[in-house]
Order: sequence, then C-alpha cells, then structure tokens
Amino acid sequence: MTKLENPILMAVIGAAQGLRGEVRVKTFTADPLSLGEYGNLRSMDGRVFEILDLREAKNVVVVRFRGINDRNAAEALNGLELFVERDALPDEDLDEDEFYYADLEGLAVEDAEGNSYGAVTGVYDFGAGDLLELKGPGKRPVLIPFSEASVLEIDLEAGKMLIDPIAAGLVDLDEDKPYGAGKGQPNKGE
Repeated sequence: MTKLENPILMAVIGAAQGLRGEVRVKTFTADPLSLGEYGNLRSMDGRVFEILDLREAKNVVVVRFRGINDRNAAEALNGLELFVERDALPDEDLDEDEFYYADLEGLAVEDAEGNSYGAVTGVYDFGAGDLLELKGPGKRPVLIPFSEASVLEIDLEAGKMLIDPIAAGLVDLDEDKPYGAGKGQPNKGE
C-alpha cells in the first residue's frame, strides 16, 4: 500500500463492542457520524479500513469495518490511529475564519513588528479552548491561546500567522511601567 503523503488523524479505535467485530471509535470530526464521508481510512502501517456500518454511542461511534468479523479481530485493533489524506478533506465547506488544525502546523509566527516567535508545531484542546504550540530554534515550546485577541491574522498561502505577543502571553510586562509603556504598545487608556 502506498504511504500517506499528508496524513490527517481522523479517529482512534478503542475497545471491541460485542461479538460481531464492531469497535468503539473516538473521532476527531465535528460530527462523529461524518467519519464515513471521507472515504476509506488508513493506518500508518498501510492497512485500509472500509466502514460498513456506523452508529453513535455515548462519547464515541460504534463501527463495523470490512473484514473485521469477530471479537478477536476487533480487539487486535485497540489503539490503532486512522488517517485520511489531507486532499480528502473538503475546503469549500470552510468559512473564511475556519481552518483545519493540520493546515496551521508549520506556519511561521510573527508579530506586527516582524519579530519571530518560531512556528506552530501543534494544536491542542484540553477542554478550556484551543491552544497553539509554538517552537523556535533553541527555544522550549510554548502554548498560546488560539483566540481572536492572540491570533490577529492567518495567511495560509504565505505560510504565516500574525499574533499579538501581549495577548498571547509571550511578552512580560514591566510592573513599574504603565501597560505596554516603552514597548511600542499603547497604554490602557488610549
């Protein structure tokens, strides 16, 4: 099987469900039931998974894949990550301010003055809102909020992201000076 060129993680297989080869699957799609709309899913080792049946359960979907016909075969899949090629994701359905997380990874991150803060190396959601992981050469990774206040502009074609380093928490403010004084930033009252 051909190797995935630009894999996008769509789901992770969990425990077996019943005796007929069904598995519980955690999806990373906005609508869990849309998992079957992206075509066949693939594992990194090259296996292809065709969805035959899909139904919603509490926090997961229950899936029956072609060729997985008993509990033993289903249990062997536990923990397997399933991917699609980036090209399988529809771009025409996105609004102007919507992005796939995978498209953000690798973007160069700068502020309005041209200062570099590295590149986006990951996008995370731990429950309190999306976070972007930034990593620069010789620097430790940092997390910033993926919010309108922190991220001012995203230009996928140019491969850049414009941020406000103060709103992103990347610039320490001097406690003895008014907000932003001496850093080219307006004071609070302006």
